[in-house]
Amino acid sequence: MRRTVDRTAGKVMSMREAVAAFVHDGDTVSLEGFTHLIPTAAGHEIIRQGRRDLTVVRMTADIVVDQMLAAGCVARLVSSFVGNSSAGSLGELRRRVERADPEPLVFEEYSHYGMVCRYLAGAQRLPFYPLRSYAGSDLPAVNPGIRKVTSPYPAADGSTEQIYVVPPVQPDVTIIHAQRADHRGNTQIWGLTGVQAEAVYAAEKAVVVVEELVADAVIRADPNRTLVPAHAVDAVVVCPRGAHPSFAQGYYDRDNAFYRAWSAISKDPERLRGWLEEWVYGTVDHAEYAAKLGEEFWAGLAVGEALSEPVNYGRRL
Repeated sequence: MRRTVDRTAGKVMSMREAVAAFVHDGDTVSLEGFTHLIPTAAGHEIIRQGRRDLTVVRMTADIVVDQMLAAGCVARLVSSFVGNSSAGSLGELRRRVERADPEPLVFEEYSHYGMVCRYLAGAQRLPFYPLRSYAGSDLPAVNPGIRKVTSPYPAADGSTEQIYVVPPVQPDVTIIHAQRADHRGNTQIWGLTGVQAEAVYAAEKAVVVVEELVADAVIRADPNRTLVPAHAVDAVVVCPRGAHPSFAQGYYDRDNAFYRAWSAISKDPERLRGWLEEWVYGTVDHAEYAAKLGEEFWAGLAVGEALSEPVNYGRRL
């Protein structure tokens, strides 16, 4: 059962402190963010701290998962997509799955909607979640976690219906990246969203990594943008540029050049490990990683203003 979080306490920690406190060897760790706001810096800190035997749950397993695999952190991957975000392959992941090189990877595959349903079941503490979209799919044949049950209700024609179900996922910790939060953990996201809220509610503990910490008044001025409320958050980590090479809407753009380069880097195990030595193990934290890239680099990913119009929430006179 999820432990109670103090809604009034400040929860701000460094990334090092948060990973040390909430990510342990053998844990199930959800890292969510769909194309946008990928928690890369958190993945790098997990690598730096040498975590092992993790089950990583990520709908779109991409570069950060490839890096964590190469660092020896991951024993099992639960996902609905693997790839370098339309820019190529994930070399380390392919070696593990195709040749068990340097060791096998347990890979549990679902569809995107199947993963959404798993998070919904976990968040609602349900034993399973029904869905129709596996009809005609080969996935049930390779994943014994996808099963059929008899519906307790008759179909429209009165017949008995068999329907696919997926089990809940309840991570030990979920880590997400977001644009901003207050010190209590009220977290706001805009632009592309995925299953961040569901993944947080499904987990025993939750760490939110943000571009900036803002005053309570900022959150209260635009409450509908609060995707994850404070009562679901255990720690807030302030880590500017922590989603690189993905993007944070309104803060910096996607580093497409890095995505294109990663296929060649990850294809060569020696080159991949050299990259980890230089950019992850060779940097004390993400601030040093970002500084190493240089301000000229970040200027190339700068974004201009595209302000949302204010709305009138109204108040009693």
